[in-house]
Amino acid sequence: MFGYYRVASAVNKTVVGNPKKNAEEILTLIKDAHTEEVSIIVFPELTLTGYTASDLLLNQILIANQNDSLKYILKNIKDINTITILGIAVFETDRMYNCAVVIQNGKMLGVVPKSYLPNKKEFYEKRHFTTGRDITRTTLDLLDEEVPFGVDLLFTDKKEMTFGVEICEDLWAVTPPSNHMASNGANLLFNLSASNELIGKHEYREELVRTQSGRCMAAYVYSSAGVGESTTDTVFGGHAIISEYGSTLAQNERFRMDSHFITADVDLERLRWLRVNESSYGDGRRKKTRVLKVDTLPQMSKIERDINPMPFVPSRYADKKHRCDEIVNIQVHGLIKRMSHAQIKKAIIGISGGLDSTLALLSTHKAFKMMGWDVQDIIAVTMPGFGTTTRTKTNATKLCVALGVTLKSVDITAISLKEFEAIEHDKDEHSVTYENVQARARTSILMNMANKEGGLVIGTGDLSEIALGWSTYNGDHMSMYALNSGIPKTLIQYVIEYYKSNKKIADIIDDILDTPISPELLPHEGDEIVQETENIVGPYELHDFFLYHFIKYGAKPSKILHLATISFDTKYDEETINKWLKLFLRRFFTQQFKRSCMPDGPKVGTISLSPRADWKMASDVDFEGWLSELDK
Repeated sequence: MFGYYRVASAVNKTVVGNPKKNAEEILTLIKDAHTEEVSIIVFPELTLTGYTASDLLLNQILIANQNDSLKYILKNIKDINTITILGIAVFETDRMYNCAVVIQNGKMLGVVPKSYLPNKKEFYEKRHFTTGRDITRTTLDLLDEEVPFGVDLLFTDKKEMTFGVEICEDLWAVTPPSNHMASNGANLLFNLSASNELIGKHEYREELVRTQSGRCMAAYVYSSAGVGESTTDTVFGGHAIISEYGSTLAQNERFRMDSHFITADVDLERLRWLRVNESSYGDGRRKKTRVLKVDTLPQMSKIERDINPMPFVPSRYADKKHRCDEIVNIQVHGLIKRMSHAQIKKAIIGISGGLDSTLALLSTHKAFKMMGWDVQDIIAVTMPGFGTTTRTKTNATKLCVALGVTLKSVDITAISLKEFEAIEHDKDEHSVTYENVQARARTSILMNMANKEGGLVIGTGDLSEIALGWSTYNGDHMSMYALNSGIPKTLIQYVIEYYKSNKKIADIIDDILDTPISPELLPHEGDEIVQETENIVGPYELHDFFLYHFIKYGAKPSKILHLATISFDTKYDEETINKWLKLFLRRFFTQQFKRSCMPDGPKVGTISLSPRADWKMASDVDFEGWLSELDK
């Protein structure tokens, strides 16, 4: 479903040395996973015998019983298309190998041997096993069947999913096999493990899984042996982890006494396109691999995963200070470099009492304080016009006074009326021309004042407005340094709240955050804002959601719509989301000409629309293909 696959990590209750009892537990979990529409489920290392069977792994009876139990499982999953990955010991060419067997619909698809055998302290695997790291392009005879065997095996459904398997120590090695699997197209990685518990080891283990998923740009599913393994010298807690591209999606409670599994829905389509969009993945060295086709997988009826409605905003409140410090530092140091290099001592900024100009002013003020520059060299200009309300102008004035910057006020009403007269425009015709004349008048004043003062005009437009082209060409579209150009609207609100730690301006910021977003270009009655931007172009929280998924990994409009309906299910219905998504697509494509000549500005997050680096697009691209995909 839209590139999502449900995967599971299982920890079965183990009876060491009794494959038959273990098989019963395993079979129950497989059937439950199939009922829950799981595509692939992985179990711990040496699942059927128990990892701590030790020297009995070299005993004929245990291996025979293991093979009989594997045969029993295969017989009972003939109608189960959930893929299962089990740990088994394989006796081949008079050597014993620690392996993973991949099974589906009662068939063995392939067997992957372990490459790295730990042989230190509590681990002594070389006592029992031979490394399989050089085994490629071969088969083995298992249960009277010829089965593909080797570390070169990958498995695919010929759609979005290609997976590979490694075993325990392989992940801890200097060069994990999963690196090569990922370079050869595996976007889903599984690890069967038997990692014992030591103080703090589970934290490092989770970090290892999470960071490997990030390095490989893949999803990583890890299962470790649990309670029931021998406690002669070590204790196993049964750690199950599912990570995706550097983030842990699910993790179990260790030391559980029952058999259980955890699930997560991983977005493999996203991972494939992220590799193209955001990395040097294509330069990775490819090896010869055998890619085996799997049968049709269970179909998910519903994506059961939290889809973040605010992808640009940190989900954890605890991250707020750290993230905001990063954003502000990027802005501040970008501005310091530009002003220092140009040998400019003054900053000119239009201040409206809105979100964008507030953040630009606050960050400019912080830059001046950091450098020990006189904050009175920040010239903040209010430019009231036909639509300016007392509330916004008052907030702008209060903020400037509290910060100690130089405040100037230039009324643009008379200038605009002169412009109307010059171009023969009826002042009572409140069209786009009426609005744009005012916007360009404001920019002209700022540019001319910068010339007079020897200053730098600070742009206030944000990333969301740039995406939508919600600016007047050569009006607020233009500046000498676009300080907010890398920050979307939802994140700007978040960062402004961060500045509330300054008690002198906390109340002012609260009111600014509570003020409807508006360009204030149309006349008002009763001193109330009559032109609310989000009533015209739609909610910015939706547009930021659309922007993230569209740019981050080139998501199809139909997928963006589906994810948005999940994420905003209690706030917007599908019809409403669909309407604003179509508007987003139209405006994004038709307004590229503004982005093609936008001023310099600092990149803050992974998404930027700078035409010099991050987003290159012709200004006259036809967008019908994107709209028609949405209507299919």
